Amino acid sequence: MDIQKKKELIQAVIDAPSACAEFKAAAEAAMKALGTEGEDAAFVALVAEAREDICTIDDVLGFFASDRAKQFFGEEGAAAKLAHAQERKAAGELYCDCPGCTAAKALMDAAL
Repeated sequence: MDIQKKKELIQAVIDAPSACAEFKAAAEAAMKALGTEGEDAAFVALVAEAREDICTIDDVLGFFASDRAKQFFGEEGAAAKLAHAQERKAAGELYCDCPGCTAAKALMDAAL
């Protein structure tokens, strides 16, 4: 994979408001490593973090149905997110489509 593609994938993680702190830290380390001897190792570590952090559709279904989600997003917001996740599951989707999970999925796909 060329360096520009790696940079785009890494930047997507950095820019994702829903990416967790560990995922962002791995992305920042990978960005700093671009063009160095440590580039490949940092990118492999970032992909490994993506695999750990991506949420399955079942993960988000459980969360959006919870009281915690209602507290965080409000009753209507949680219900809307739950309905969206249910539609995705019915369509056969396996993962959450928030920006953080979308970035994680793109990294995982690129690493294949």
